[in-house]
Amino acid sequence: MEKINRINALAHKSRTQGLSEAEKQEQLALRAEYLQALRKNVSAMLDNVIIEEEDGTRHRPAKRKER
Repeated sequence: MEKINRINALAHKSRTQGLSEAEKQEQLALRAEYLQALRKNVSAMLDNVIIEEEDGTRHRPAKRKER
């Protein structure tokens, strides 16, 4: 939660005052870290999805290829 708060604080400061180069680099690093964690969580959630067809059969969706 601290990282999200820091991302939001930097975004607010960016809109109001502007950011220094160090703050811009910190913002980019925090955003990249956040997106990586988000993708990992969504991927883990989708790994637990089971589709049940009308005939009662159950299966997992095919894995999506990496980009």
